[in-house]
Amino acid sequence: MRRVTYSMNLSLDGFVVDPDGGIDWSDPDPEVFRHFIDELRLTGVHLMGRRLYETMLYWETAEQDASLDAAELEWAALWKALPKVVFSRTLTGVRGTNTHLASGTLAEEIKRWRAEPGDGDIAIGGATLAAEAADSDLIDEYRATVHPVLVGGGTPFFPHHGRRVKLELVENRTFGSGVTLLRHRVIR
Repeated sequence: MRRVTYSMNLSLDGFVVDPDGGIDWSDPDPEVFRHFIDELRLTGVHLMGRRLYETMLYWETAEQDASLDAAELEWAALWKALPKVVFSRTLTGVRGTNTHLASGTLAEEIKRWRAEPGDGDIAIGGATLAAEAADSDLIDEYRATVHPVLVGGGTPFFPHHGRRVKLELVENRTFGSGVTLLRHRVIR
């Protein structure tokens, strides 16, 4: 059965977006970016909320940006080919290759994708969507890419809902830039 993973960049104080809505503090160096490319290769579908969808729209036409290097072009090609599902209460349609609005609830979409033939993780992007998935005990693995910066507020990696979840460390990797990857599997 496909794993459901939640993977995001976050600051050391636990935020995925700073108080001004910025994420520039999480721009990856080449080594970290290579890790994200490798992670994307293991993804079968990406589920995301509206805000992350709007941020990621850039990658739908990124190959037109002459300033991109080979790794960024590789990421763009992988992203475009990847099936993507957007959850939104405000959007009536979406743009992008292999992108569609969710037709059911998050739990229904995950159940459907788990039943589909094929490989690859079901990735969840966005703190709000991840909190909903966690409340329904749908996340199998948490992947936190922690950047050595304190942003002082913003959107937390994971809003607390008074629920305890036991985790097992699967991977702990520190990159040359000081960014640390922490992968934890949910113990059920």
